[in-house]
Amino acid sequence: MRLSTRIALWAGAVVPLLVVLAGLLLLPLVGRDLRHQQDTRINDRAAAVLPGVRALLAADSKGRPKAEQTQQRKVLDAALDSGLRVAGEDGSVLLSVGPQPADPLAFPTLPGGPATVHDQGRAWRVLTVRVAAGAGGATGTLWVVAPAGQEDSQTAAVRRRVLLVVLISAPVSALIGFVVAERATVPLRRLSRRAATLDPAAPAAPGGPGDGTRDPDGAGGPAAPGGPAGHGFVAERTGTAEVDELSAALALLLARYDEQARRTAQALDTARAFSSTASHELRTPLMSLRTNLDVLAAHPDLPAAERAEVVAELRDDHARLLDLLTALSTLARGDLVQLDAFRSVDLAEAADAAVREAARRHPQAAFTADVPDETRVFGWEPGLRIMLANLLDNAAVHGRTGREPAQATLRLAAEDGAVLLTVDDRGPGIGAAERESVFHRFHRRRDSPGSGLGLTLVAQQVALHRGTIRITTPPGGDGCRMEIRLPSPRPDAPTVELPAGRDWISGLHH
Repeated sequence: MRLSTRIALWAGAVVPLLVVLAGLLLLPLVGRDLRHQQDTRINDRAAAVLPGVRALLAADSKGRPKAEQTQQRKVLDAALDSGLRVAGEDGSVLLSVGPQPADPLAFPTLPGGPATVHDQGRAWRVLTVRVAAGAGGATGTLWVVAPAGQEDSQTAAVRRRVLLVVLISAPVSALIGFVVAERATVPLRRLSRRAATLDPAAPAAPGGPGDGTRDPDGAGGPAAPGGPAGHGFVAERTGTAEVDELSAALALLLARYDEQARRTAQALDTARAFSSTASHELRTPLMSLRTNLDVLAAHPDLPAAERAEVVAELRDDHARLLDLLTALSTLARGDLVQLDAFRSVDLAEAADAAVREAARRHPQAAFTADVPDETRVFGWEPGLRIMLANLLDNAAVHGRTGREPAQATLRLAAEDGAVLLTVDDRGPGIGAAERESVFHRFHRRRDSPGSGLGLTLVAQQVALHRGTIRITTPPGGDGCRMEIRLPSPRPDAPTVELPAGRDWISGLHH
């Protein structure tokens, strides 16, 4: 059933019910008012005929019939539309005119305000008044009577009018409710039609969470109502609060759906790239492992020197496989990281820890650190530690000259609204022609023992933190300097926006 039909039915049922309830409340009030008006008229009639009744009682007590008749006529003239009954002190009826109960016992004996009495199925309002003809004179009783059915007939007329209003209000209120509901639900029907045309396969609209942009406060939520949302849905304002809230909720739902779909698609792409790259890059070391194992199996009596050489090659291949898988999984983590994992990080503390860990891994190399007490950036702490570790490992491996051990110096400083990180070594350096290619996947020198992904991981983390990296020569002129600039966090909002597309495993990133 349509909403407008439901509203019409409810209006057609509720409005008559309210009219009936109002009538039930009104009828007793009307009856009371009518009774009060009738009692007022009875009292007025009693006041009007009271002088004549006194004169009638006085004439009766002195035995003057003509004077009595004259007073009776005066009483009748004053009563007209009311019933009158006058009784003397001995109970004899001196006057009985107008409509009144036929049974004398129906009349109240005690004086008081108007009371309702019943006689032969009829109801009467009777006012009883004790009358004294004068000081020491005769006394008697006056009854002023009016039919009580007059107020009942007027109350019945009010009841009929209420029922008539009920009968008319049912279809009228239903029609008005239907028209108003149809008009009020126009924005809702328009919203339903727009939602019905959404295509789940369509890409998210620009400005939604799928394009990597952030809202001004850095919260990472979907577009605000009225702005673009997922699947091209725009939460337009209609002026109806409930419809606007529903539209905004729908836009938020679609934006979250797009965000989750984007993350799922990115995770699938990363998994595919990981599988493809791993199968391709692991083929050579696995074949080498298989060859050396076949040699050991086919020649159990292999001389000790040759056996040791084969075992050493097996260890090297195993280490290469392990480094390759570790690097690929780390690249995958960087591909899947979201901005909600970023926070304020003390880069100086992370740099000190990275230098100590590098000295443990490379005891033959000499590391020094020149960092301030605290330098904060808005970043992904695991990614920053990966970047620092690979920079120092690269300096330890390639920062040697001849037989001298490698020497590396890490410096950290704030400069022009950015954090400047440099790692210097005293190795042979990198030629200008190779300074871009060293960040490519699997780029290795012939004598490099690594996987060729160390500097790729560094470049990935710099890109995720919206920084820059370049290779230069240290001030002394010898060796290599890795220079990285990361934006300093602003007090009002983060400065990091994740790249729109990330696929460092397959090398198709932007």
